[in-house]
Amino acid sequence: MDFAQLGNSGLRVPKLSFGTATFAQGEHEGSWGNTQVDEAKRLIDIALDAGVNFFDTADVYSAGRSEEVLGQALAGRRDDVLIGTKSAGRSGEGLNDVGSSRLHLVRALEGSLRRLQTDYVDVYYLHGFDALTPQEEVLSTLDEFVRSGKVRYIGASNFSGWQLMKSLAVSDRFGWARHIAHQVHYSLAARELEWELMPLALDQNIGSVVWSPLAQGRLTGKVRRGQVVPKDSRLVAGSETEQSGDSETLYRTVDVLDELAAETGKTLSQIALNWVLQRPTVSTVIFGARNEAQLRENFGAVGWSLEPGQIARLDAASSVAPIYPYWHQKQQAAERNPFPTAI
Repeated sequence: MDFAQLGNSGLRVPKLSFGTATFAQGEHEGSWGNTQVDEAKRLIDIALDAGVNFFDTADVYSAGRSEEVLGQALAGRRDDVLIGTKSAGRSGEGLNDVGSSRLHLVRALEGSLRRLQTDYVDVYYLHGFDALTPQEEVLSTLDEFVRSGKVRYIGASNFSGWQLMKSLAVSDRFGWARHIAHQVHYSLAARELEWELMPLALDQNIGSVVWSPLAQGRLTGKVRRGQVVPKDSRLVAGSETEQSGDSETLYRTVDVLDELAAETGKTLSQIALNWVLQRPTVSTVIFGARNEAQLRENFGAVGWSLEPGQIARLDAASSVAPIYPYWHQKQQAAERNPFPTAI
């Protein structure tokens, strides 16, 4: 397994991370998966043998059951793994059961530690930006978590550029723990990260932790012109991965993936993952697996690299016109842009 630094930190993480949204029953049962403890242990054994030791979860996945299953499956080997979990999502019906207030973050962390059967989390992410809570309250609380030893590093997830930069500025002003990672949506089917967040990550040395790198299966070959989506697919109408691009761009991208599969002997999934892994700022890519076959296929995304010409073909096929002001910046400031891959 290949490893990388996670942003501006000394923490080294595997290029591939195991996402556990498929663990336990919940709202996604039947499409995302329903992996219980015994099967989770088996998959984790396979992952660790391959060098994948970073596991991602969240307190809202299956209402906390994902964390419980992960904690039980990792019993006795906590020191061998890295765990990332997330908070700020709704965890109950109360007014204060959502967001990044001190009250909710303290409750959320204690709940996650209990369910994970551990006394610390390696990377603790805010699952979204809370515009109602002063960032001084948010960041001071996270800093206390780090100083107490309950959290090793902090990160953000699904922030916009100004939200992440504001958070970093507050941390810098007071000397508090700083976000080292940003968990982001990015793939050949969703390249908006390149417009604002990738340049910011390059400038501030933030590691990108990518979720849904296969666009919920849209880049595996399941979605093609004139082809019905399989009933067992995670992809459903109106899903989050359909917010980016258009069908024709996706079909064009899959066509090129087919060509490269013939050239390289790799699967479409492995090629799509490899493309993401070679992008600027990307420290690790989170993959999910409902079974051993999917797990082992994902391992084949590392240990090799697409050639520059092959990357260029994928770039061209998946490219979409950026929105304002990014198209204007690209036209007017290309010679002064230090991040040519970003816009």
